Amino acid sequence: MTDPARPPGALTLAGGWCWFDRIERLSRTEPPQVVPIDAAPPEVLERLTAPRGRLARLSFEAPRLMGILNLTPDSFSDGGRFDAPDAALAQAQAMAAQGADMLDLGGESTRPGAVLVPEPEEIARVVPVLSRIRAESGIPLSVDTRKAAVAEAALSAGADLVNDVSALSFDPRMGEVAARAGGLCLMHAQGTPETMQANPRYEDVVLDVYDALEERIALAEARGVPRSRILVDPGIGFGKTVQHNVSLLQRVSLYHGLGCAMLVGVSRKGFIGTLGGAARAQDRMPGSVSVALHAVRQGAQMVRVHDVGETRQALSLQQAVGGTA
Repeated sequence: MTDPARPPGALTLAGGWCWFDRIERLSRTEPPQVVPIDAAPPEVLERLTAPRGRLARLSFEAPRLMGILNLTPDSFSDGGRFDAPDAALAQAQAMAAQGADMLDLGGESTRPGAVLVPEPEEIARVVPVLSRIRAESGIPLSVDTRKAAVAEAALSAGADLVNDVSALSFDPRMGEVAARAGGLCLMHAQGTPETMQANPRYEDVVLDVYDALEERIALAEARGVPRSRILVDPGIGFGKTVQHNVSLLQRVSLYHGLGCAMLVGVSRKGFIGTLGGAARAQDRMPGSVSVALHAVRQGAQMVRVHDVGETRQALSLQQAVGGTA
């Protein structure tokens, strides 16, 4: 459906479903300023408008859903529900049927306060389940890990994407391993899961996260991962206060300027409970869907969710009644 509100001269964002006819200029020393698109440097417009290519066997002409499959006993939302292989396989099948475009398998919780899981234990949690899913389904698979040995084992078992919440800062071998994957997700985090929520501070959270991601993209490229195979994730909830999370989401479209596809993961996170009055993680589905829709309206190519069916339904309705994905 053509958007009747789209003015002549508007540009398509990243080859997707959003358009823009102005840009906001952010500075560390001056107030934000909205300027015409012709005031932007050509290289900025190129990054903003260039279609995002296929990555980990997915294209991004429409928003994609990454379903979360926690193979851990201690994840903040559903720890222990799917750590048995049969339960994990059943959940993978259910999420695929509900409309997931990719499944993200993790064997180490990265919730605030979580402790390190040894590599052999993490591999033992992830690889058998990943292998069973791959034997039964062609759905793209992601491995959520900070460790090169785990990523290596998962790629050998059929994983397509390496989702590194440390953005190559935890394991010096990860870049080399991820270069062999169909894609790499670089997520921003301040600190480690053990310490990240201990009074996180930023000079300017929106620009600090942007600069940090740009630095990690450069490192990934130096390790052999082309920008076209990189997803960026601003890391909502990872070393951020509630206000930091809100500020990032308000200006999440800024991260299209990195020239990569963008993943946003907010599902059931603590700030949704704080703002929405839902103390239990399992009661945060409505708020999670709301923020996912906001991210998609800002052009985020992928959202990472627990509630696949509900989010897919909401996206379908948004597309039908709003003329956009």
